[in-house]
Amino acid sequence: MAKITYIEHDGTDHLIDVKPGLTVMEGAVKNNVPGIDADCGGACACATCHVYVDEAWLSKTGDKSAMEESMLDFAENVEPNSRLSCQIKVSDALDGLVVRLPESQH
Repeated sequence: MAKITYIEHDGTDHLIDVKPGLTVMEGAVKNNVPGIDADCGGACACATCHVYVDEAWLSKTGDKSAMEESMLDFAENVEPNSRLSCQIKVSDALDGLVVRLPESQH
């Protein structure tokens, strides 16, 4: 299991054990973390699972695909460390990952 910290916009944090093979989005949804809507269910067809990856973890989460870059155009307040959490596959190497949630997904 990888321990992932999801930090809501108001600073509330959720330390969740996420099974390798799931996505960061699935870990949030399965554990009722507020702030990740995941309207498309993880198909990279919306931007409602937008997160900000902690700078120290960016290189470990992989590169954004062209599809993810395109979908991020629909997210609000996109930053260089913005990712769609449905596109980040959890592995043991992500144990300790920290992601911050935007104020709104819509």
